[in-house]
Amino acid sequence: MPIQQPSNQIKLTNVSIVRLKKGGKRFEIACYKNKVQEWRTGVETNLDDVLQISNVFVNVSKGEVAKSGDLQKAFGTSEVSEAVKEILKKGEVQVGEKERDHDLTSLRKEIATLVAEKCVDPTTQRPYPVGMIEKAMAEAGFSIKQNKTAKSQVSECIKQLQSDSTLPIQRARMRVRVTMPTADSKRLREKIVEGAEKVEDDETGQEEWEVIMLIDPSQFRVITDILQKECKGRGRIETMTFSATTST
Repeated sequence: MPIQQPSNQIKLTNVSIVRLKKGGKRFEIACYKNKVQEWRTGVETNLDDVLQISNVFVNVSKGEVAKSGDLQKAFGTSEVSEAVKEILKKGEVQVGEKERDHDLTSLRKEIATLVAEKCVDPTTQRPYPVGMIEKAMAEAGFSIKQNKTAKSQVSECIKQLQSDSTLPIQRARMRVRVTMPTADSKRLREKIVEGAEKVEDDETGQEEWEVIMLIDPSQFRVITDILQKECKGRGRIETMTFSATTST
């Protein structure tokens, strides 16, 4: 005969648990992963989208639901939603070791993938495999920050690979075409080309000036800002390639 599970127990899986100790008791809520931070920053405002189950537990892993009397004593109300909001605001997110390791591995892979997309071997001007980037990250002792996105850590990672690893690496160059009326080019040409690593073509016609050049990706925004401020819609920048390019 099967053992009946107590009616106040609920089994949950794949949750982020938020825990708050109050009034001598422990209270927990079961949330969807990543939703806690979205709630705290105001990105998410719907409790139903944050909670896996709209209830307060004393122990999520055992499925033990908190009693109304305990909620009343600790929070001054037996309203589950009010207790949940306080736990969300003040509680600590519990991260299991396996989950932490998995998140760290995924984040490391994501950073390495972004670095591989943006960088090349300076000698061959070819991109590196992601696995090689990951090995270089380990060699350089790059520390993954779990509270930051992969994208926000790419620049720091590249700098550390360049200074602390034996892997020769540089950012891939962008090949861009910039065009504007010839009249504007007379005063802006120097500003535009000063950020280029190499000017491949520079032609001045009666009505239009065009330059094709290799730039560091960071210069794309600089040039765009110049065009917007100085040309007022008359100039444009076009990305021709964003990959390994041979520089001579």
